[in-house]
Amino acid sequence: MLINIILITAGMALLLKGGDILVNGASSLARRKKISELAIGLTIVAFGTSAPEFIISFVASLDSHPEIALGNVIGSNLFNLLFILGLTGLLMPVAVQKNTVRFEIPFSLLAAVVLFLLANFGFIYGSKYIIGRIDGAIFLVLFGLFIFYVFKTMKSGETSDSEAPSKYLSLPKSIIFIILGLVMLIVGGRLVVKSAVELALALNVSEKIISLTIVAIGTSLPELIISITAMIKKKSDLAIGNIVGSNIFNILFILGASAVARPLEYSPVFNHDLYLLMFGTLLLFIAMFTGKKRMLDRWEGAVFLLLYIGYVVFLIIRH
Repeated sequence: MLINIILITAGMALLLKGGDILVNGASSLARRKKISELAIGLTIVAFGTSAPEFIISFVASLDSHPEIALGNVIGSNLFNLLFILGLTGLLMPVAVQKNTVRFEIPFSLLAAVVLFLLANFGFIYGSKYIIGRIDGAIFLVLFGLFIFYVFKTMKSGETSDSEAPSKYLSLPKSIIFIILGLVMLIVGGRLVVKSAVELALALNVSEKIISLTIVAIGTSLPELIISITAMIKKKSDLAIGNIVGSNIFNILFILGASAVARPLEYSPVFNHDLYLLMFGTLLLFIAMFTGKKRMLDRWEGAVFLLLYIGYVVFLIIRH
């Protein structure tokens, strides 16, 4: 068991460093094109910080561990939304752009609702609790629409990045960083999935619990670091864009690609977690109209944190 914990820690370290290197390389490429911080947060940074989740869920899907694939995504989204955004809002009120309120947050809610419907009602395959290849393709199409929207609107976005282009990585170095980051992510993802399965067996707990907690929180550490750093630097667009973009990316792209690679068996036990995810996303939308408009206030951040703490307690009691 100790060896599995060490291997999970080593895998997480590779995932975190790989994601960091990937973000640095990709961000340098994007910023040289003077793309807005919100657009970078919704795409490049969201992709980079969600890369650990992608590798773990994709590998878990190929290795026939659907509970890890699903638990990792749903657990990460809950941690992103309730803990990271809650903590960020508690530290400093988060200002949110009008487009984020009108489109990105509702789109994040739509992604969770579509996942719930396709997984539970078997509209396409006639059997419940299967996320098949066609379902995965639907997710990927929705993700494509989201990316199209972001790239269409980013032209009008203004970058507030004050750094000179000379401070960015060179083109060859950016490409090397991206490739190196991906390699570290793949190796780290393999280590985490294999060790998490063995740890679950050793502790006699379900893969679902391990994936919703240890794996999900571990893979969400990049989002936590980036969001807090962004708020300290007073770049709330990057913080909110990172969280909302990551949650959309996690469901639509990660589960979409995973289901296309190998259909996922869905356990209805995940419905409780999805209920909270949908409720939390709806609560974030409502928070934009309470207190200061388009602002996540400190007391609202505290509510999000309390919800996450209650959720973890619920997981422990339910197990």
